[in-house]
Amino acid sequence: MDGKTLAARVREEVADGVRKLGGVGLATVLVGDDPASDIYITLKQKAAREVGMNAVDRRLSAETTQDELLEVVAELNADDAIDGLLVQSPLPSQLDETATIEALDPAKDVDGLHPVSAGLLALGRPRLVGATPLGIMRLLAEYGIDPGGKHAVVVGRSNIVGKPVAQLLLQANATVTICHSRTDDLPRHTLDADILVAATGVLHLISPDMVKMGATVIDVGMNRTEDGLFGDVDPGAMDRAAYMTPVPGGVGPMTIAMVLSNTVRAAELRLGSLALPR
Repeated sequence: MDGKTLAARVREEVADGVRKLGGVGLATVLVGDDPASDIYITLKQKAAREVGMNAVDRRLSAETTQDELLEVVAELNADDAIDGLLVQSPLPSQLDETATIEALDPAKDVDGLHPVSAGLLALGRPRLVGATPLGIMRLLAEYGIDPGGKHAVVVGRSNIVGKPVAQLLLQANATVTICHSRTDDLPRHTLDADILVAATGVLHLISPDMVKMGATVIDVGMNRTEDGLFGDVDPGAMDRAAYMTPVPGGVGPMTIAMVLSNTVRAAELRLGSLALPR
């Protein structure tokens, strides 16, 4: 499943949306100097500029206090030129990530992590949903894979990927099982999956013999090793799966593209040009 090509098309759609709206603003906040976070923010900023967005890049020192961070969030919340706002995680240990997320304006929450965003998703009335889960659903649609009536197994229960993608699959009429670190006999569940989503950050947790023949496998894992970047699923599973996302080149490009798409959606919602589901 080619995430790079689809992501490029999503970016074209986003650029068209930015032009029609007459401008869209995305602000990112990075606290500290975590190398991986720096890479992610740099990529998001570059992608935003390429589609014509006003990209605001706020960098704060690792010694930033909670009050100082919340002041920056409040400033960006109040800025009408900013339609989408995200604070890159993880945050330094002295900062409260939950309090920071709750301080975001839900209307600008392009990561879909605010309790209001999560609550609306759980109620089947999604407003802004996390970029990775949205990217997964877009990939399934692109390859004509209808979750309706299928058994979807999500391995991982994070607020960023596992829980929201399970909700989206459920709303797409899949029967959903969520597995996690305390699940007994994981292969018994994964071997029953028509759609298998692995989002744990554990290198090659899913071996080929844990994948059902003909399944669709979505590998969200991005594990950096001395030999390169690898996923949660052993690449040998491609011999059993009908469809599978590669790492890199699968879900990763879609995540950044869907952050941009979410920003356009946030702008449309704030302008009242896009109706919310009821």
